Amino acid sequence: MKEMLHDCLIPLRRQRDFRLLWSARAVSETGSEVTRLALPLTAATALHASPIQMGLLTAASTFPYLLVGLPSGALADRVGRRRPVMTACEAVSGLVMLSVPVAWLAGLLTITWLITAAFVVGVCTVIFRTFNTPHLATVVAEPQRTAALAGFQSVFSVAQIGGPGLAGLLVALLTAPVAIVVNGLSFLTSALCLRAIRTPEREAGTRGPGLGREIAEGLRILIRHPVLRTLSLTGMTVNALGAAQLALYVVFAVRVLGLPGSLVGIAATGFGVGGLLGAFLAPRLTRRYGESRVLLGSVLFFPVAFVGTAAAHGPVWLVIGQLGLSEVITGVAVVSYSVCAGATTMREAPDGLLGRVNATTQFAVQGVMALGGLLGGVLGESLGIRPALWVCTAASLLVIPCLWLSPIRRDAHRAREERSPSTARRPESVPAASRT
Repeated sequence: MKEMLHDCLIPLRRQRDFRLLWSARAVSETGSEVTRLALPLTAATALHASPIQMGLLTAASTFPYLLVGLPSGALADRVGRRRPVMTACEAVSGLVMLSVPVAWLAGLLTITWLITAAFVVGVCTVIFRTFNTPHLATVVAEPQRTAALAGFQSVFSVAQIGGPGLAGLLVALLTAPVAIVVNGLSFLTSALCLRAIRTPEREAGTRGPGLGREIAEGLRILIRHPVLRTLSLTGMTVNALGAAQLALYVVFAVRVLGLPGSLVGIAATGFGVGGLLGAFLAPRLTRRYGESRVLLGSVLFFPVAFVGTAAAHGPVWLVIGQLGLSEVITGVAVVSYSVCAGATTMREAPDGLLGRVNATTQFAVQGVMALGGLLGGVLGESLGIRPALWVCTAASLLVIPCLWLSPIRRDAHRAREERSPSTARRPESVPAASRT
């Protein structure tokens, strides 16, 4: 505890273990952004995948949240040393990703291979993220966690800025399957960074009577806690629709908009620029307005990217402008929301149950993306790609009442009253002994 109190006085950028944890995420996320474009491009261009197959590929990476999300949360609260598990997840993911270019060069790559690789990496990602939140609490002191979460969001944003451009270059030079080697190496580099962290890990605080009861406890907390429940419902809505859009985006960009492969990732680049700005603004907005008000303001801009994608048309330069601008705006909103939602979850979760609360939230918020990916494939096959994107756009408006008709709006109102000068104590009401 004393070490944690001492560390909170040191800026995060000067804390060695946080830098290593941050670096691990930086290299891993950059590689993942390359694969986020290269994997579906491999399926769409090299293997000529159908919309249904693209939906299955999208679902394969998120279905593990439904499969192992809840058990991994209970285990994260039980396990005393979480860092070795996280390191193993990164190492396995790296080896699986490296198998894709090897299979391509050997003439063995199929859609089934890609779906299987996405599924295995998805399982590792679920376990890693579930263990990462309680692990972060051992590395970073509580007063610095909002800043730490913003730092991680900046990592994701920088990766989204540079990743698509790097992916486009690698796809043009090496073909999409071979470009995936970058992700494999990035996972292995991340594993090495994690192994170098020295902060001792405390024993897990809870060891319940059984795995099933511990999972049920995490579900019960999420369902009964009004704030955590609202954040989960909002995340489920936007992620399901985002996955549906993602399942169609590459095919839409290549076959409908006519974008070359090197420019397909332009939307992700715009989101990264906005996300980097959001990571910079989120701690400052939170200090001025409070987390609840930032959450309410952020969701108003969530539908912008859906509109920008569905409405995109015209020459390449205009399409790029439409996609890029809409994604910049959404990137600011989503990252600001994510930082505040993460800090709120860490604060609201009961002691000793953070792993289960986080896993249950991820189970709901990320697991629904598997269904969203399948939904996108079905809508694309039955309605056509652009009409399916408009359906997603209309449905994205649901995120606004989901949050605005919740207790979070009441919390925001209370915070605004507390910060309002009109409610502050007037000078004449201050005891004379306290005046200067």
